[in-house]
Amino acid sequence: MSVNLADYEQGKPFNGDYDKALVQLQKRLAHLLVAYIVYRRKAIILFEGPDSSGKSGIIQRLVTGWDPRHFRVWPIGVPTEEEKAHHFLWRFWTKMPGNGEVAIFDRSWYGRVLVERVDKLASDEEWQRSYDEINAFESLQCENGTRLIKIFCHISDKTQDERFKRRLMHPWKHMKIGPADFHARDERDEYKKAFLDMFDQCNMHWAPWHIIDANNKQTARIQALGLIADELEKNLPTAPPPLDPEIVLLAKEKLGIDLGE
Repeated sequence: MSVNLADYEQGKPFNGDYDKALVQLQKRLAHLLVAYIVYRRKAIILFEGPDSSGKSGIIQRLVTGWDPRHFRVWPIGVPTEEEKAHHFLWRFWTKMPGNGEVAIFDRSWYGRVLVERVDKLASDEEWQRSYDEINAFESLQCENGTRLIKIFCHISDKTQDERFKRRLMHPWKHMKIGPADFHARDERDEYKKAFLDMFDQCNMHWAPWHIIDANNKQTARIQALGLIADELEKNLPTAPPPLDPEIVLLAKEKLGIDLGE
């Protein structure tokens, strides 16, 4: 996958009524989750991207209107000592969705070839072989009937600095900035190399990368939610399921409603 990240730094304003478009997408997504529950489908929605690229904001708007019993958001951070004692993918197996569920990852197993590579938390041999391990892991999920959607939110260096400044000046948001964010900022060039290698090595037809220009938050949110809706709809039955005959009889008996017509 040949990528020039500069192509995703335009930050064009959203052309339209943002609030209306957002509500329409959220209604569509709410319907899709019900379809996943009814037809016992499962999906993984994975977000990667630089700090302050808007991943959490997209996730917040994605799950609005969703039944909390059927989705789970997994914020992925530093592995525990127990997790470090196992293969790097070990901690993700128990987070895979079951039938009628959607698992959302705010960062993911790609940390192995991103932060662990850049900060030398994994040896060169370890992170280099991880591309094949990740591809095999994702292939297994897809072969098991899981819809896998991978979204990368990209922002320019200038946009990131501006967002850092706004967060630091906000009394309720400055805690979102820590030393690790400044460290990652110092390693921007190394991260960009890691991003490009990730796209090149892990853009498989069963699990392609979708890169979003996230320099304008409204545009990025609408694009991401629309993309997710389109992907969730693929190969999904469009007709509602038939009513349970027992429910038809009970409705007629208890409520006087004839649902058999």
